[in-house]
Amino acid sequence: KAHAKVWHNYNTRFRPYQKGFLSITLGSHWIEPNKSDDTLDINKCQQSMERVLGWFAKPIHGDGDYPEELKNKLYYFLPNFTEAEKNYIKGTADFFAFSFGPNNFKPPNTLAKMGQNLSLNLREVLNWIKLEYTNPRILIAENGWFTDSHVKTEDTTAIYMMKNFINKVLQAIKYDRINVFGYTAWSLLDGFEWQHAYSTRRGLFYVDFNSKQKERIPKSSALYYKEIIQKNGFFLKESTADLQSQFPCDFSWGITESVLKAESVASSPQFCDPNLYLWNITGDGLLHRVKGVKLKTRPAQCTDFVSIKKQLDLLEKMKVTHYRFALDWSLILPNGDLSTINRQVLRYYRCVISELLKLNIKCMVTLYYPTHAYLGLPGPLLQRGGWLNQSTVQAFQNYAALCFQELGDLVKLWITINEPNRLSDVYNSSSNDTYQAAHNLLIAHARAWQIYDKQYRSFQHGLVSLSLHSDWAEPANPYFDSHLKAAERFLQFEIAWFADPIFKTGDYPAAMREYIVSKNKKGLSSSFLPYFTDEEKKLVKGAADFYALNHFTTRFVIHELQNGSWYEFDRDVQFLQDITCLSSPSRLAVVPWGMRKVLKWIKKNYGDIDVYITANGIDDQSLANDELRNYYLGKYTQEVLKAYHTDKVKIRGYYAFKLTEEKSKPRFGFFTSDSRAKSSIQIYNNLISSNGFPAEYSSDLCDQSEEKTQCTFCLFLSQKKPLIFFGCCLFSTFVLLLTIIIFHKRKRRKLYRAKNFQHICPPFKKGHKATLN
Repeated sequence: KAHAKVWHNYNTRFRPYQKGFLSITLGSHWIEPNKSDDTLDINKCQQSMERVLGWFAKPIHGDGDYPEELKNKLYYFLPNFTEAEKNYIKGTADFFAFSFGPNNFKPPNTLAKMGQNLSLNLREVLNWIKLEYTNPRILIAENGWFTDSHVKTEDTTAIYMMKNFINKVLQAIKYDRINVFGYTAWSLLDGFEWQHAYSTRRGLFYVDFNSKQKERIPKSSALYYKEIIQKNGFFLKESTADLQSQFPCDFSWGITESVLKAESVASSPQFCDPNLYLWNITGDGLLHRVKGVKLKTRPAQCTDFVSIKKQLDLLEKMKVTHYRFALDWSLILPNGDLSTINRQVLRYYRCVISELLKLNIKCMVTLYYPTHAYLGLPGPLLQRGGWLNQSTVQAFQNYAALCFQELGDLVKLWITINEPNRLSDVYNSSSNDTYQAAHNLLIAHARAWQIYDKQYRSFQHGLVSLSLHSDWAEPANPYFDSHLKAAERFLQFEIAWFADPIFKTGDYPAAMREYIVSKNKKGLSSSFLPYFTDEEKKLVKGAADFYALNHFTTRFVIHELQNGSWYEFDRDVQFLQDITCLSSPSRLAVVPWGMRKVLKWIKKNYGDIDVYITANGIDDQSLANDELRNYYLGKYTQEVLKAYHTDKVKIRGYYAFKLTEEKSKPRFGFFTSDSRAKSSIQIYNNLISSNGFPAEYSSDLCDQSEEKTQCTFCLFLSQKKPLIFFGCCLFSTFVLLLTIIIFHKRKRRKLYRAKNFQHICPPFKKGHKATLN
């Protein structure tokens, strides 16, 4: 009633010449139902909002009275408005002034949660206000977050919360047509925060309460807020405008699959089985062998494996030039050594490769594909300690040599190990285990490469490398040098850890070793990074023919000092999820320019080497129209094109990830687990057929080989097949008729000559002599 009285006073006495607007600021939480389709839960959420925000909002912005739910629940305590009071209070606000922040959620035991879920989704509560109060003009009068009292100017969490809130307001304006006309951050300075006193800070400027001068220093959130104001919103951080150009003519367009499970027995043996069967003779639906009857059979064929047929069908639809898949080490060598070789499995893999070659699809074969859930080692090797045991190195060398020997005549691109820099997820009991396993993996890869280089390269002419997980890292708070250093440190520990020994020095990155040593000296860690012997350095250095990277996302990192002897702790890096960034269901951020940055970083650190992007993709929940993957493909390949043309990175191929999705896992596949195609296949087909992003009216600049390019006459033949066939039929018919006519004419001529000859020279009678003049 006090607010209404002030509003009427202003409206009558001051508005006519001051032309101002007046409202009351109301704060609220937001709450969402446990089950979005449960009417009871939804009603509880509605009641919760009415008890908090509706208590004041409905009388002022609604019909002048309290919400019915509130009146029914608190009829003993809640005063009643007279009809005159209702009319007097109703409409006494020129806009809806709204406060949304931590004070609206604390302390949680005072909130009317009603068993539902509190949420910080500012966009949703703005939608609620729009629906409840007929789309009023809204001012965000107070919004922000807090940091603990010990945090000075490096308030990264406050930046990300502010970014989230403002982005939600922008979405509400743009997509929901909500009439929000302003935003006010809380607050300018650190101060006394009511029941929290000085234990939390909410200012954009840091205040040193212990100093006499009470200095005010801008926090990183102040700098960020200033940037948003200058831009009046958010802009995509694109590196440059899109290019209209193409990749080189010999560019590899591929698709990646993980471990390809081999069939140990042909699944279509009907042409190899010499027995005759009768079906369903007793009504049981079974086949019954006829005794004493043997049929002729043919030799086993690759197409007897049903799974190979399926693979061929899927890959034909993809229209790729290359297919990357992994062998199953534990199936080929179940004992871990050469004592038992599963020839049937090797035959299966050879069949896959040879059948694909018939379709002009070449294979990039990965020897070893471990994951954090499945190490992929033969059982005996796993029991002996896996990669912590030196004997596994020799076992891998023997396994690699066997694969080169059996399949090398068909395979020109090899990957020894997929993402060895991610095995820290498995060997994580201590940092020393992590570093020792990595050391052995590097030696194993180098030995496999040396075997190929010395024994097989001269006549197989293939290339060998290993695939490194190479996500980009960005400082979560770009206003602080510590975050910039943390991003570079992440790259050193994640990528250079394996790349430096192979592509650069033959030893681990100096920055990585120095950082671990410095932590040891401070007593914050007891980690030990192994040393290479001189012989091992020579073995490892240069043991790769190209750089192969798997890239999926960009990580936003902060510096956070950690105490403990674990690999993750040695890095002193933590990750922040930017919830305003487009992301996948598994929370992979879609940051296309990160791809170009990591490619430039590779060139800067390792020189002008050939690069293959061996896996790049995103998970998308859709089973048919996977729009997120469509967007991801177009944007990421565009950044690859820029890296090739503008930055002169020697990119030789791009492999999308992956062919088929797996059940109960993030949906990365172009095909569902039951082989249904998604819309992204067509997008990738167009990329491949265009070889990039050509200008609309540009001609194909590729000087293609005779195998890939049809001459004009050949193109005419392929396009006019029905007409040519009809013409050939007419011509053949004409030639046949002409032949018959000529034949009959000659026959008649011979008969005519024979008759004339008999007429001129009658036959001699017996005993007569004839003379020939």
